[in-house]
Amino acid sequence: MTDPGTFSADARGRRAVVIGGGLAGMLAAAALRGVVDDIRVVENDELPGGPVPRRGLPQAGHVHLLWSGGVRAVEALLPGVTRRWLAAGARRIPIPTGMVGFSSQGWFRRWQHETHFLIACSRDLLDSVVRDMVVADRSVRVLERTRVEGLTGAAGRVTGVRVREAGGAERVIGADLVVDASGRGSRTPRWLVELGAGPVPERTVDLGLVYATRVFRAPEGTADSPVITVQADSRAERPGQSASMLPIEGDRWLVTVSGTRGGEPTDRPEEFEPFTRRLRHPIVGELISHLEPLGGVTVNRSTRNRRHFYEKARNWPERFVVIGDAVATFNPVYGHGMSIAAQSAVALREVTSREGVTAPGLARRVQRAVARRVEVAWELAVGQDIFFPGVRGGAPGPADRLLARYVDRLLKTSTGSFLITREFTRVSSLEAPLSALVRPRVLLAAALGPRHPPLGAPPLTGRELSAITGSGPRRAG
Repeated sequence: MTDPGTFSADARGRRAVVIGGGLAGMLAAAALRGVVDDIRVVENDELPGGPVPRRGLPQAGHVHLLWSGGVRAVEALLPGVTRRWLAAGARRIPIPTGMVGFSSQGWFRRWQHETHFLIACSRDLLDSVVRDMVVADRSVRVLERTRVEGLTGAAGRVTGVRVREAGGAERVIGADLVVDASGRGSRTPRWLVELGAGPVPERTVDLGLVYATRVFRAPEGTADSPVITVQADSRAERPGQSASMLPIEGDRWLVTVSGTRGGEPTDRPEEFEPFTRRLRHPIVGELISHLEPLGGVTVNRSTRNRRHFYEKARNWPERFVVIGDAVATFNPVYGHGMSIAAQSAVALREVTSREGVTAPGLARRVQRAVARRVEVAWELAVGQDIFFPGVRGGAPGPADRLLARYVDRLLKTSTGSFLITREFTRVSSLEAPLSALVRPRVLLAAALGPRHPPLGAPPLTGRELSAITGSGPRRAG
């Protein structure tokens, strides 16, 4: 891999255009440093100058998890980024040690050996650190308040983009490579048809999921509090409802609840806590009843699983790549979107730094490499979501039911087996492929089942419970 601070011989005089200045776009720009010497990031909005909300990212206010598989990818592109996140107020939380989680099969144990980790902070902080590091590079130029109206070129090759600037003027920006990282609102399917290169297969699995979030002031003495999650059970034949409670910078707790079709939360503050108490376990409602809310409830309904199978396109234009949410979006409850965007950017860097941006067939090879990163998160999400009542986008078949039973067995075993916890979280944190779950030792451990009895209560320590609620110690049995 080319060092981000150096230029390859092929980079001289080469230009890349990245569509979108969000996280995926900035990581794509970071990936192309040294591969080209002129990177234009075209962004429709005006980007903020710090960790504050961005108009084009309405989902930013909800819980966002950056799992260790994603952290390592961002760190590979931007060395030192983790240190800067932590300096800005984020926390590195070890998993499962720092998580109180209720799965469909029971409480996870808080083993004292870290299997993976996550970065806990607001999306605004996470994005701002990445953005600051990328735009500081002299090869990167951000064109704000500029809208990409379409691609230039033909079905066989993209040569640039047509843009409309804030004042209304239109112009063409030529490029040796164009990367669409514009998110779930990407217009690539339409652009491909206009070029004569489409259409492309796609699939949507829609749960009718609604997210609702409220921010609370963290109690004193909870600077090292765990992440708390109550997950839905997709085989319970009722709407899936869940909650996540994430400590973020500024001594705040971010609480996000979600519900599938027929069990959605609302934006009414008086209904937020009662919703959390009706989940499969009321722990989140019990804890937030002692907290001071810092504002109202924000709601998001853009939560469909949707994938464009660009790697399967019969005709794919040279010099054009799509990454991030523009390729696939996932049910946010799994927290995989940002990590997949980061890993896709690494794939972009690996292929382009090895071959150069003008190599014949490069765009298709990048798209296939991106698809391999997407596949794990897609299978994990869709493999669970197709079982919820009212889902639109397909019914589970025999293979789906077999896989679901095996996943349930793994989850059940992980409540009392460190080996299964370690292997399962390696996959769910996107540090290992799905095939890791069918290795002989994993199959044997799953067959033997849990080595310890199930926990009868949330595994909060007495100190944690006392700090949050002011009550006396109570430990899980």
